[in-house]
Amino acid sequence: MSGHSKWSTIKRQKGANDAKRGALFTKVAREISVAARQGGGDPDANYRLRLAIEKARSVNMPADNIKRTIDKATGGGDAVQYEEIVYEGYGPGGVAVLVETQTDNRNRTAAEVRSIFTKTGGQLAGSGAVAWQFEPRGLITVTRNGVDPDEVALAAIDAGADDVHTEDDEAIEILTEPGQLEAVRKALEDGGITVDSAESTMVARQTVELDSGRARQAVRLVELLEELDDVSRVTANFDIPEDVFAEIAG
Repeated sequence: MSGHSKWSTIKRQKGANDAKRGALFTKVAREISVAARQGGGDPDANYRLRLAIEKARSVNMPADNIKRTIDKATGGGDAVQYEEIVYEGYGPGGVAVLVETQTDNRNRTAAEVRSIFTKTGGQLAGSGAVAWQFEPRGLITVTRNGVDPDEVALAAIDAGADDVHTEDDEAIEILTEPGQLEAVRKALEDGGITVDSAESTMVARQTVELDSGRARQAVRLVELLEELDDVSRVTANFDIPEDVFAEIAG
């Protein structure tokens, strides 16, 4: 199983607990707000907003909440203005870490992110220090639910997908070029395949191996960063050793 697939498995299993804490609602609402403010409130004309709305629905955010967030973002006035900032740094073992944030107070966010890097044995770096080690991709997830993974893989590749991961017992992951995400998603759904989620993401070009001790430290770094309300996504380029993966995913 690839490093990215391991992370996805862990995130799915922890998703229910995140939703109970309200963390996902807060983060998704910010994504909707930023997308609506930048590209308008019509999801048919604003692809980024459409993805954010689909993500909100996948975590069971009420439709009224989604509509209220869009209306507030596009109505001007005293709506909160969120700024998108990407922090780059090094974690335990020198792993590269990208921290994408949406914040209304960059000083607060910078201080919180820096503090977490420091307490987990990492350090922040300058802009461009590690970003080159990642690339933007489209990520589509299909829940297995009795579907034939080979058929899904064939349909995805025919529709223009770059790669398909079928190792996970619960979901099939499909990676695309960013500009092909919507076309592949639509082709799968037109072919009768139910898409669980479709989103833009970042993927490490290559992963590095850590020993179990440093891997646990790096996982802790990522988890602490993801708990911050201002953080929308964390991406790191280390693979998780099987024993650590079993501990976390179990």
